[in-house]
Amino acid sequence: MNAHAHPSAPATPAGLSPRDLELLRMAIRLSDESKARGRHPFAALVADEHGEVVASAGNNSMPPEGDPTQHAELVAAAQAARLLTPEQLARCTLFTSAEPCCMCAGAIYWTNIGRVVYALSEHTLLGLTGDHPENPTFSLPCREVFVRGQHKVEVIGPLLEDEAAAPHRGFWHAAH
Repeated sequence: MNAHAHPSAPATPAGLSPRDLELLRMAIRLSDESKARGRHPFAALVADEHGEVVASAGNNSMPPEGDPTQHAELVAAAQAARLLTPEQLARCTLFTSAEPCCMCAGAIYWTNIGRVVYALSEHTLLGLTGDHPENPTFSLPCREVFVRGQHKVEVIGPLLEDEAAAPHRGFWHAAH
């Protein structure tokens, strides 16, 4: 059990740099680009300790790939894991347009990424998607997944929710 965090710990922008906010906004822009390509409006990127992007991904869970496990966070974490050592990944941050689901939180944990900064909370996302069959959500904050691990994953978010919600507005209730 990880004693470093509590599942209901409040989000705090403490420790965020201007570059962190820039990278979070980049993830939000990538989510809008994903939407423009006919994909779900999600995106994530992994940056090293110097703020250099080492991996990025939009959502790939829709046709033609059709693999519902190919969430942006999972794909970006897997890309980063192929490029960096576990020690390097521990100093990386995954920036994502929406809070990682429990599957993606597991991928982040197992790849040893040390920090997550997210924009849109799972709760807010649920309000935007409703019961849309292409985005069945879990009511399980990523902090609750990480706190049960043996090593610490720092979580900061939600942040910039209004900006992150923009690509989702109208998407889940329109034919896409």
